[in-house]
Amino acid sequence: MTTTDGTTTSAELTLDGRSVAFTPGETILEVARRHEADVPTLCYDPRLEPFGGCRLCIVELDGVRNPVASCARAAEADMVVRTSSPTLDKHRKTLVEMVCSENRQVDVDPLSGLASQELAVLADRYEARTGRFEGKRSGKSREDDDNPFILRDYDQCISCYRCVRVCAEQEGDYAISVKNRGFGTQITVEFDGILDDSACTFCGQCVQTCPTGALADKKALRSADLPEPIEKTRSICTYCGVGCSVDIMTKGERIVGVQPAMDGPANLGALCVKGQFAYDFVHHRDRLTTPLLRGDDGELHPASWDEALDRAAKGFLEARDKHGRESVYAVASGRAPHEAAYTTQRFIRAGFWTNHVDNCSRA
Repeated sequence: MTTTDGTTTSAELTLDGRSVAFTPGETILEVARRHEADVPTLCYDPRLEPFGGCRLCIVELDGVRNPVASCARAAEADMVVRTSSPTLDKHRKTLVEMVCSENRQVDVDPLSGLASQELAVLADRYEARTGRFEGKRSGKSREDDDNPFILRDYDQCISCYRCVRVCAEQEGDYAISVKNRGFGTQITVEFDGILDDSACTFCGQCVQTCPTGALADKKALRSADLPEPIEKTRSICTYCGVGCSVDIMTKGERIVGVQPAMDGPANLGALCVKGQFAYDFVHHRDRLTTPLLRGDDGELHPASWDEALDRAAKGFLEARDKHGRESVYAVASGRAPHEAAYTTQRFIRAGFWTNHVDNCSRA
């Protein structure tokens, strides 16, 4: 409720027998999840506008005859909400069984994408791998799309439209759309073409929101056969100054993929094509793993870090003494950490008293 001075205060409702507080404007689903009530969803992404398509998030309200979609119903003071009951669980089991009947398979590799395991988890939770609704299916995969980044396996599609909505609402690209209805429903791009010929920017948002692996990380799946377990390490993308948070996926000593951090303060789950897919340079065969110094023979030879740093310091000092302090400048790498960029400019400005410093990602 809003007080006379314009401030917003919390109200209360009853959630599964508990009195809980909420802020006006929150949906029942938001309130339930904030208070750790496990309400299932498939078409829901907290970054997107409520859609209410999958109907898995239905809850019972006192005084309301039929269950309501909690993702699209605003919370109200003094509501009495039940998020679980035998009736709701039976309804959810049937829905998940029907959704599973649409797919070639339920289980997909976790490398497919951040949300790719959602359907499999719900199928196990509600024991919905019964196959009793097997029959006609919708969605036809685009095996002819040979782009290197995104797998379009629409035999796995359940028409939750999360990919369509994240492309429009979060990225503003509007590259993905839907054609036809019923069993003819198909996720597509303009003129039903391939991604390279569309407005797609290959940001990977559709991949990371897909709950079934219908849209998947093609590059990451190339490492699916590696035997090591997947480990995730939180880091910061180094391609520009935004500072997007990422989770780097590794198997053993090899980077096999990158996923956006949904709780990253700078990006909130968004990445550009470079942050999402351009990590091959880490393991490139031409990447230097030890310093090289040019010898009297004119060739480069491996050296220790102490030898390399001494040679570099000598060169800087010789240039300054011979040509003046403004003969020294620095160009920082966009792939270097922010601490390295700071150290570079400090080295030039404080060490040589010049502002001749730039960065390759300045533009």
